[in-house]
Amino acid sequence: MDLFPLPRLGVVVPPENPTAEPEFSQLLGDAMNVYASRFPVTPGAGLRAMLERYNEVLPHVVGGFGALRLDAIVVACSASHYLLGPDGDRAFCDELSERAGTPVRSSTQAILAACEALGVSRLTLVSPYQPWLTDTSHAFWERAGLTVDGVVLVPVDEGPDVNGDPHYDPYAVTAAAILRRIRERKLPRDTALLFTGTGMGTLAALAELARQEPRRTLLTSNLASAWWARRSAGITDEARHPLLRRLERAVV
Repeated sequence: MDLFPLPRLGVVVPPENPTAEPEFSQLLGDAMNVYASRFPVTPGAGLRAMLERYNEVLPHVVGGFGALRLDAIVVACSASHYLLGPDGDRAFCDELSERAGTPVRSSTQAILAACEALGVSRLTLVSPYQPWLTDTSHAFWERAGLTVDGVVLVPVDEGPDVNGDPHYDPYAVTAAAILRRIRERKLPRDTALLFTGTGMGTLAALAELARQEPRRTLLTSNLASAWWARRSAGITDEARHPLLRRLERAVV
């Protein structure tokens, strides 16, 4: 296969994120070439300060692709964009698109685009975040006009932290933990499930949930972003990955 004519997707990810590029590669397969640029490391910064720093440096990080021709760019960090609110997020992405000369969307904006295309108005969040960040995410979606039916928190299986509280780390959440937490909840029939965060590995859990509940809408930050990237690049061939194909077939 000649790789060079393929559409090109740029992905901006946090430095420690182990999930985004592998999931994009699995979802997109040979439909797009994926190129990554990473946010800088922020030693000693707390979570909020780190996320605010990501927003400060994002124009520079996107500019780090240089003259590489890209058909679309995804900012694969939901958490930092929750801090901006829906309007600020949209305006920031528009500014970045103008600077880059190519469409730029955050994973949060990709999710909103997918919700609009699917006719989704109700969500249940599946969140690996610390409670304050989960609350920020909840407020973001409500301000964007969606109804949040509830939240399924997914802490790490390894037990509480040093203070005896649940330990939250999106990068350490397992598919088994996701499925167990969802089974513990009685979910409304008409709610879509949104697995928030680009660093929580979700594809194995989603494959099982799609088998169990074929009619329920399942969205993740990376799945919605891959869907948006294909649309932005003008790819019309049916997606090969079953989860992405399932999403595309459900679009109104």
